[in-house]
Amino acid sequence: MTTIYHNPRCSKSRQTLSLLEQHGLDPEIIEYLKTPPSAAELKNILKMLEMTPRELLRRGEDAYKQLGLDDESLSDDRLIAAMVENPVLIERPIVVHEGRAAIGRPPENVLDLFA
Repeated sequence: MTTIYHNPRCSKSRQTLSLLEQHGLDPEIIEYLKTPPSAAELKNILKMLEMTPRELLRRGEDAYKQLGLDDESLSDDRLIAAMVENPVLIERPIVVHEGRAAIGRPPENVLDLFA
């Protein structure tokens, strides 16, 4: 099963979805702004990405500044809670396939999951 955490308004997310479809995949599409992952799901995704919560944050979003997420003393749990509460903070798109994950920036990054 392949899943894409997708934002249809994001060009990279649309390009990544198109790339998956061009390769004959029919991924489960989760519009994560409407259906954000839970904290447990996000922790699992981070583990698959081999990333820290801070590395997954979109620093250019207004919510990043408003919530003071640039504070290096914030715990991973606090950063994950902020992403669950404000999913716009999650870097996108994320593709999950067979226990592995990749961020589609650039979209071709996700093809490594299928090699």
